[in-house]
Amino acid sequence: MKFLIDFFPILLFFAAFKVWGVFVATGVAIVATIAQIAYLRFKVGKVEPMQWISLGVIVVFGGATLLFHDESFIKWKPTVLYWVMAAVLLGGQWFFNKNLMQKLMSAQVQLPQRVWNTVNYSWAIFFTIMGIVNIWVAYQFDLDTWVTFKMFGGLGLMLVFVLGQAMYLSRHIQQNPEDQP
Repeated sequence: MKFLIDFFPILLFFAAFKVWGVFVATGVAIVATIAQIAYLRFKVGKVEPMQWISLGVIVVFGGATLLFHDESFIKWKPTVLYWVMAAVLLGGQWFFNKNLMQKLMSAQVQLPQRVWNTVNYSWAIFFTIMGIVNIWVAYQFDLDTWVTFKMFGGLGLMLVFVLGQAMYLSRHIQQNPEDQP
């Protein structure tokens, strides 16, 4: 369900783009993200910090797209969001000695600290690379190709990365003492 809620604005952006173009799609994405945050706040009771950041980024970059009637701003939005996520992961590790991936996943998985560090750094690297790839696609291909990549390519790369992470983690998962026979 969480994945569907997170994916909602991207799906609506894609559909609106195919029907009405990038400027209507950008407005739809802004409204959908605001609706997503409102739903999470009032129905679920909690909005994750990265969702607030995502809202801020779509409002700023989407708003600039609409205000200046320039699609370049919306093309930069995913890259900025990816790079902010990478910076948060690295900043937490380097400046606050907090492994945010460990904090996020430790209730479900127990791992040695060195593995948590590898997971944290690999996500930061992945997000950095995704930001680079997004900008490369945005400026090397036409708008339609970029939107299609944003919808399917980014999702596909994320899926491949998550599967790779799962394979890596499966080799290092520690059993809880209460789970052992």
